[in-house]
Amino acid sequence: MQLSTRDYKVKDARTLPLYFCAPTQDVLTVVALMRQHNVSAIAVREHDKVVGVWTESDCVRMQSQNLGYTRQPISELMSTPVHCIESEDKLSDAALKCANLGIRHLLVLDPQGLPSGLLSLGNIVDSQGLEHYLHLKIIGEHFDRHVPCVPGNSTLTQVAQQMAKSSTHAVLVKHQEQLGIITAADVLDMLLCIDEEQPCWPHASTDLVTVTPKDSLLCAYHKLHQHRIRHLVVIDSHSGCELGVLTLKHINTEIESAYLTELRTVLAERDSALQASKKDLYLANKIISASLDGIMITDQSGVILQVNPAFSRLTGYSAQEVIGKTPKLLSSGHHSAAFYHCMWQTLDRDGVWQGEIHNRRKDGDTYVEWLTIIAIQEQGDENPVYAGIFTDITERKAAERKIAKLAYFDDLTGLPNRRLFKDRLSVALAHSQRQQQRLAVMFIDLDHFKGINDTLGHSIGDDLLKQVAQRLQHCIRSGDTLARLGGDEFTLLLNEVESVDEVISCAEEVLAQFNASFSLAQKSITVTTSIGISLYPDDGGSMETLLKHADVAMYRSKELGRNSYQLYKATMNARSLERLTMTSRIKQALDRNEFALHLQPIFCAEDTSLAGAEALIRWQDPQLGVISPGQFIPLAEELGLITHIDRWMINKSCALLALWQQDKSWQGRLAINISAAHFCQDGLVTTLREAIARYQIDATQLELEITESSFIKSFSHAKQVLLELKLLGVNIALDDFGTGYSALSYLTKLPIDKLKIDASFIAKVPDEYGNSEIVSAIVAMAKNLNLCVVAEGVEKPCQQQFLQQLNCDYLQGFLLGKPCSSDEFTRRYSLPQPRKLQTYEC
Repeated sequence: MQLSTRDYKVKDARTLPLYFCAPTQDVLTVVALMRQHNVSAIAVREHDKVVGVWTESDCVRMQSQNLGYTRQPISELMSTPVHCIESEDKLSDAALKCANLGIRHLLVLDPQGLPSGLLSLGNIVDSQGLEHYLHLKIIGEHFDRHVPCVPGNSTLTQVAQQMAKSSTHAVLVKHQEQLGIITAADVLDMLLCIDEEQPCWPHASTDLVTVTPKDSLLCAYHKLHQHRIRHLVVIDSHSGCELGVLTLKHINTEIESAYLTELRTVLAERDSALQASKKDLYLANKIISASLDGIMITDQSGVILQVNPAFSRLTGYSAQEVIGKTPKLLSSGHHSAAFYHCMWQTLDRDGVWQGEIHNRRKDGDTYVEWLTIIAIQEQGDENPVYAGIFTDITERKAAERKIAKLAYFDDLTGLPNRRLFKDRLSVALAHSQRQQQRLAVMFIDLDHFKGINDTLGHSIGDDLLKQVAQRLQHCIRSGDTLARLGGDEFTLLLNEVESVDEVISCAEEVLAQFNASFSLAQKSITVTTSIGISLYPDDGGSMETLLKHADVAMYRSKELGRNSYQLYKATMNARSLERLTMTSRIKQALDRNEFALHLQPIFCAEDTSLAGAEALIRWQDPQLGVISPGQFIPLAEELGLITHIDRWMINKSCALLALWQQDKSWQGRLAINISAAHFCQDGLVTTLREAIARYQIDATQLELEITESSFIKSFSHAKQVLLELKLLGVNIALDDFGTGYSALSYLTKLPIDKLKIDASFIAKVPDEYGNSEIVSAIVAMAKNLNLCVVAEGVEKPCQQQFLQQLNCDYLQGFLLGKPCSSDEFTRRYSLPQPRKLQTYEC
């Protein structure tokens, strides 16, 4: 069965395609867009928002005023505000909205609130489904008899003025006994002509579609639809004379009249439904009154409108005492403002909220209730009411707590039992796995507890366990769990452990709790304990594994004499094995020549000519691929292998420098980074002296880069080492200057030749205030101390220009040259290939 007129929705209607223009475009450009897409209206969009509409009628209105508006921005002339309709709204509502506002177009919004099309009066007519009504109606007087008729030589402005004066959307045009019609759409075409004074006749439509007053409105509607026009010329059926013009608007007026008739029918049906709803309301009130659950109804502001007898029975308040007040009189103060804020957020979002809430009766007693709040809002009503339905669950909660205590807590000490401890450990393991954090499980077992039980009796043993539980509670942090598994076994779960030292500190604190004797049966008795510790993830990833390993460690503590703690030994073994493996791996990399020498060029700041290079190390592991220095250098320092890598770098660099010096093609310096650990040890000067002698190089072209941390521990030792290096002819550069040692007096006391400004300062010049001043100060200070300056990390032309203006000596960074292999470096700068060189064992 076909839907009735009032059931149609906007989304069921055919809408005009939505085309947009910008608010800054002028009228002529917009008109051209409209004619290009053959639309009668266009939306004006700014920042993804429709801010106006421009229609054919607007063009006619503005042209009639002859305001010279065609070059004005459309934002100054468009129709605004834009009236919208949602796609789910009724089509009849759209028709009424157009009629009430006196407009012809509505912007259609989809369910996401985005524009999806324009709905015109024509679209509404197409979708109303009133063909039978239109068939019974003849045209009669339902057309415009006052359509002006203008001569064919009238101008665009004159035509528009006639349309505006007569409030029509068309004029008839006569030219040499011929009759034509010009509509608002034709005015748009005329606007696009270069000559606005051109006669209107060439733009008139001469193939007129006619009807007579005796034809039906349905016939007229079909002709409009068939010829895709919006105007019909009405002629006398006998004389053939023009009587006027029939438009789509006339048909729509008849449709609106039909709609009003239908609306009266709808209202009558609504009256009948209202009578039925009164009966339903009577039944609902009866049910509410008989309900055993408390019911309270409030308005949008929270004012109580109605309560039922069960409410009074549960709270002690009569209806007269609460109606007109708010539910705050029931507040127990148990819940925070955040609790109620969250409740109302859920209620606004979902229309319902359920949960436990603590309230207070009239006599002051608090109780727990299970509360359901429902938002009730009739369609079209902006003021909802809220129904709260609650049941007193105080006794049920007390029973649940008692059962939970018996199920999850030790009856003797009140601590969590084995079951609860395992539950918490399981949750803690899942959390630690997600957050990649460590945790510890500690087994605490009393020494010789069986002897106390056998000698003093089980009641004394129980008293001891209670006192032990009380003392151990002083050792736990918020979030940790102390439990009694049974007998004299206690466990402690430590969450979010940062280091092993933190666990050891806790174990020592537990042992300290047993330093003082216990008072048992009026006797002072000393008791000790043995502790075993396992760590996640070091000693296992599952609950069973961690508990087993902690138990094993605890028994190991007893074997070693009791009154102590032991970490699960597999942890120490695993860590030792890891360090041993990595130590062996780095040594193998040195032996198997897996390290490679890379070079980064250093340039003169003035003319960007090559001035030197910095030697870098790279590791190509057969299994893992390329390993960056940031990964293995810190580990090598920790394992004490950095000196091996330094010696490898010194020998490789000296061998390469020897090859370049033999060819006499190298005029710069080759810089080698020396670790602070190697610098502080003995042997650096010897290693360098042997390399210089072995490769017969000129040491003046060799440069060692050290950091400020190299001489913080022992200034006198650093000065002695640097003086010995200077005697070899080696140059000294201070790397990463500005990031370490705060005192600058060493610059005048140590034999330093060059400062390398750290890249972190260069990255923020010249734009950031502060860093630019620091760099300028460093360069000026170095110049005054007769030191050369190298700027590291130069990556932008503006940085290069800034440093050149400061008369910085050298530049190093990706802008001028990235690190590359020694083979590529020698090819790029026409140097002897390093494959010719021979190196000795490091």
